[in-house]
Amino acid sequence: MRPVYVINGFLESGKTEFINYTLSQPYFQAKGNTLLILCEEGEVEYDSEVLKATRTIVEKIEDEADFTADNLSSLDKKYKPERVIIEFNGMWNYKKVKFPWFWNIEQQITTIDASTFPTYYTNMKSLLNEMLKKSELIIFNRCDGLGEELATYKRNVKAVNQKADIVFEDAQGEISQIFESDLPFDLNADIIELDNYGYGIFFIDAMDHLDRYLGKKIKYLAQVMKPEDVGKNFFVPGRMAMTCCAEDMSFLGYLCRYDKANTLENRDWITITARVGRAALPEYDGNEGPVLDAIEIVRADAPAPKDQVISFT
Repeated sequence: MRPVYVINGFLESGKTEFINYTLSQPYFQAKGNTLLILCEEGEVEYDSEVLKATRTIVEKIEDEADFTADNLSSLDKKYKPERVIIEFNGMWNYKKVKFPWFWNIEQQITTIDASTFPTYYTNMKSLLNEMLKKSELIIFNRCDGLGEELATYKRNVKAVNQKADIVFEDAQGEISQIFESDLPFDLNADIIELDNYGYGIFFIDAMDHLDRYLGKKIKYLAQVMKPEDVGKNFFVPGRMAMTCCAEDMSFLGYLCRYDKANTLENRDWITITARVGRAALPEYDGNEGPVLDAIEIVRADAPAPKDQVISFT
């Protein structure tokens, strides 16, 4: 199988800089040729010396209609590369892309110009989300002068791809920030009460900053989901969330221990008070992640239809 690395992003988002940097690193000095497929050209050019030193062959595909599995197979047959890097055109619909059957997507990365992110997120959300969904790494560059806005950007991305690693960079390099001040609830309250918006923020933030919540009590309106493989004393109290549009929804919830879980039915509405803990679960790929211990569960009426699905926008 041919390893393929896809670098997504809109024009001038930093794709070329990222690939130039990657090619020049010692860890990339691998044997064989690299096929670099360019789907658009920005102001930054590739370093010819780096391309030569890394035996990188550049091919351009400028028309979306030409980005087909057959054409990609022809390039593969022509050059027989050890690996393929694709600088993808952010204006093309990644959802429609077809790769040769023998190409394996090893890694997908999306680069984002933080200074223009709000514009693209507002006006081209569908295209952006298709890039974000399967990206393992999302890099926000040009973050100079931005502060609390980055917390919102991170939530926007995590709503689409919960597992992606997100990196913020400015002119000095990677930024490490804690956005606790941006949380829409009081972490020091005896019981942290979460409204619809607050629950969405908690769900995303607890994945990245679990230590903030360990041992704390939370209370929120939830719907019951009972997966078949979690055991009789467990269920998932969560909410349906719309991450992009009505056709793009998912159930967001953490596993909860409850010795009376057998009294609950799928889709029941409850108000739950629970304590936040941590455990190693298969869903976390063997790592530790959030798990809840129910303190009190009260039956609740279903909210109005318009309030049954939470949104991050």
